[in-house]
Amino acid sequence: MTASSPSLSQARTAVADACRRLGAEGLLIGTAGNVSLRVEDRVAITATGAVLAQLTPYQVTVVDLDGKIVDGTLQPTSELDLHLGVYRRYGTGAVVHTHAPLATAVGLVLDELPCIHYQLLALGGTVRVAPYATFGTPELAESVLTALDGRGAALMANHGAVTHATTLDKAVENALLLEWACGVYQHAAVMGRPRALDEQQQLAVIEAAIARDYGTTHPVPPAQEGTR
Repeated sequence: MTASSPSLSQARTAVADACRRLGAEGLLIGTAGNVSLRVEDRVAITATGAVLAQLTPYQVTVVDLDGKIVDGTLQPTSELDLHLGVYRRYGTGAVVHTHAPLATAVGLVLDELPCIHYQLLALGGTVRVAPYATFGTPELAESVLTALDGRGAALMANHGAVTHATTLDKAVENALLLEWACGVYQHAAVMGRPRALDEQQQLAVIEAAIARDYGTTHPVPPAQEGTR
């Protein structure tokens, strides 16, 4: 694959589109945050210092899995090692890091976000909060990678949130789901201690989702001949 191949051009456009969507949803502000998409052994990732809600494909840099720039004229995000670490350890397809306000607020207070709603099972259940470390450091990357074990999302103490998935659309949806769940938790906590689903309840949800193919549309079966 060449640095300027159509698939990488499409990846740069997709990353820019995802950033603008996240900005419109209020999950990104200014230059804070970063998004990447893997295409085989290349990664299209946001440039450092770019205003993400207005990002253009030109502001997306392409690197290899060792972090070497192979296309683009701008330096990649300072969280490059975090993104590459997620790809190496979990073989995922896309990574989203935001400073979303509700998720960031939860990471200021809790050690983990409990599984307060069955939709959080799409992220693996309870969302861990990675201990604080300075941005752009190997310590932060390792902290987040540990928190992501078996999960599609992690919160970052005094920092923000990270989600990942096989596709960029799914990683974005995971970021939106996490922000929604953090908001639900905060609203509930005003009234009292939020209840969390226990292991048996979570297992029942998983079994029901599998049995019903939950999250997928299904056509109405044709009427049986002779019925009214």
